Amino acid sequence: MKKYNIPAEKLLFTNKDLWRLILPLVVDLFLSVFVGMADSVMVASAGEDAVSGVSLVDTVMRLLIQVASALASGGAVVAGQYLGCGDKKTACDASMQLVLSSALVSVGVTGLLFVLRPLMLGWLFGQITPQVRACADTYLCIVAFSLPGIVLYQAGAAIFRTMGNSKVTMWISLMMNVINLAGNALLIYCLKMGTAGAAISTLAARTAAAVVILVLLLDEKRDLHLVLKEKIRLRWTLIKKILQIGVPNGMENFMFQMGKILVLSLVSTFGTQAIAANSVANNIISVQSLPGTAVSTGITTVVARCVGKGDFEQTRYYMRRLMVLMYTALSAFNILVFLFVPLILAMYELSPETAELATRMTLIHTIGSVLIWPLTFGLPTGLRAAGDVKFTMIVSVLSMWICRVGMAYVFAQWLGMGAVGVWLAMMVDWLARSVFYVPRWLGGKWRSMRVV
Repeated sequence: MKKYNIPAEKLLFTNKDLWRLILPLVVDLFLSVFVGMADSVMVASAGEDAVSGVSLVDTVMRLLIQVASALASGGAVVAGQYLGCGDKKTACDASMQLVLSSALVSVGVTGLLFVLRPLMLGWLFGQITPQVRACADTYLCIVAFSLPGIVLYQAGAAIFRTMGNSKVTMWISLMMNVINLAGNALLIYCLKMGTAGAAISTLAARTAAAVVILVLLLDEKRDLHLVLKEKIRLRWTLIKKILQIGVPNGMENFMFQMGKILVLSLVSTFGTQAIAANSVANNIISVQSLPGTAVSTGITTVVARCVGKGDFEQTRYYMRRLMVLMYTALSAFNILVFLFVPLILAMYELSPETAELATRMTLIHTIGSVLIWPLTFGLPTGLRAAGDVKFTMIVSVLSMWICRVGMAYVFAQWLGMGAVGVWLAMMVDWLARSVFYVPRWLGGKWRSMRVV
């Protein structure tokens, strides 16, 4: 293994800097995941139909959020590379363009969502019961208005993380959770509003988070801030650079989430128990993935800054350190969470059959996370931050449709494995991606793809 002899005074990030970036990210992401989990757990008092309805809509919302917020990743890379090469003014301009474009895209996607809502519920989830459909429709009609809020919040969060300041987003996430939990307690438990109550609470929490983070970004003392003194206008030169990263990433996210929705429609054919088990298992694995996701988010900041400076030795040095950290954290945390799965499932008041199915799904994810998650999701994050986005998009899309979607039908239907087969297909998808990402990173072609 190569040894890196980089003088301490030349390192862009000290150990303290890395921990200040990553530890708040773990808390931030946990709180973000908890918003979705709180809706599912607290709405469970309305029955498994409500849990299933919220789960189906959340899957669609995640697709739209990830596509719209792909701009955040593009903006973070562009601003980060400008900071790396010492051009703070252009980095601030890129941040402003990120916020403006995020606002326009999120509003447009929200309008499109309402136009396509009847088609979406009828085509994608045609197999669901009328009760589940009614819950899903109610939740969607309200929570759709939270899309601009969450996209703008993610844009602001990406800007703060580019500065290496993830503590701010951690505290805003805490505020968001307090609002969501308080709203759920009032609207679901006290006023018995069911899925509508969960949606209203989510809307209020996301809108408040967006307002707070944008106000904080007006502080001109920050390395990256929003400038309102000049005429607010779209600067296509910078937007083009943001889109250069954001569009392939958005396409990748869109195809990935579309594949997940098609797979979910396959799961729905196995009945309400399978839908509920899949929903609960997804909530559990979202917690299991937190350390890996936090380190992966940190990779964007670190790699973008190193590549912007043109220091590829430090890029490799930090990437190796962060990958080792990711493997260590994921292994320990996944095993720990799995040991508590029986207690977690008890909170959902599931039937014994549904709980057993959810446990089997979680076990599959636990094994995959310990073995190959970092190679599947950590390495491509580094490639994207360096500007190598087209390759990761192609690999991700092909693997998703060939391995995850195609093999899901093979395992679940043709081989009779049911909903568990869908989760086995996910492992095949992860393994296929890692086979391509590892040689791409080691080959070093990404060094010639910086954006600025």
